[in-house]
Amino acid sequence: MKVAAVQMVSTPRVDENFEVARGLIAEAAATGAELVALPEYFCLMGQHDSDKLDIAEPLADVLIPGTHSTPMQHVLSESAREHGIWLIGGTLPIRAPDSDKVFNTTLVYGPDGARVARYDKVHLFCFDDGQRRYDEAATLRPGSAPVAFDLTDRSGQTWRVGLSVCYDLRFPELFRQLGAQQPLDLIVLPAAFTDTTGRAHWELLLRARAVENLCHVLAPAQGGLHENGRRTFGHSLAVGPWGEVLACRREDGRGVVLAELSKARQTQVRTQLPALAHRVL
Repeated sequence: MKVAAVQMVSTPRVDENFEVARGLIAEAAATGAELVALPEYFCLMGQHDSDKLDIAEPLADVLIPGTHSTPMQHVLSESAREHGIWLIGGTLPIRAPDSDKVFNTTLVYGPDGARVARYDKVHLFCFDDGQRRYDEAATLRPGSAPVAFDLTDRSGQTWRVGLSVCYDLRFPELFRQLGAQQPLDLIVLPAAFTDTTGRAHWELLLRARAVENLCHVLAPAQGGLHENGRRTFGHSLAVGPWGEVLACRREDGRGVVLAELSKARQTQVRTQLPALAHRVL
């Protein structure tokens, strides 16, 4: 299955980010990508963390054309349907009930434009090195459950896909839980990794999650200097089940990373080293 990780350098202007995302989705689809994944906060990298509260949407069970309360969900649904792809919509802020905070939510849409999965980021990032400080808990409510879904590619193969977001990467127990009932074929992790932590740990941890679970990983990222002064690491990439980097964007800026995922290769790796069957704890 051909997949695409979209890299962006999102701005404080939602409509501008929509336009860029649509263009990159179209570019990926034109190359034959069946699954396209956007980065965390594809819709907005605001001047302040609280800016996401201003654009937060209620979760729409049914998208009604012409309504104005859920424009981000409309963009994702329409893009998936227009190009006939599976679209993993990075993340967007979804209002949390009875709270002044929001969920950092990944929504997945099928080729018909219908929503097939929702995941609310479980692990909230907090970092302070004396110069830069981040505390997602100030504006976000954490999710409470792992989420995986099945997709059928154009050849008729079924893929088990586990969802995760950015800081989740540091918690291998999440991925073990995702594959507890059925081994994962693919982990997708939209991110906006800081430049500091990204240089130290981004590729290392993504490859580790692939090796531990003997599955593919697709990680679309924010990558560059944003208008709010924050620098994100980028390096959107795809990893194979042996931990090999299949494709990576090494430079800053927007773009599309394409990779071919192979179930046959994954089966070969799992047959030669059946580590998932050897687990004791």
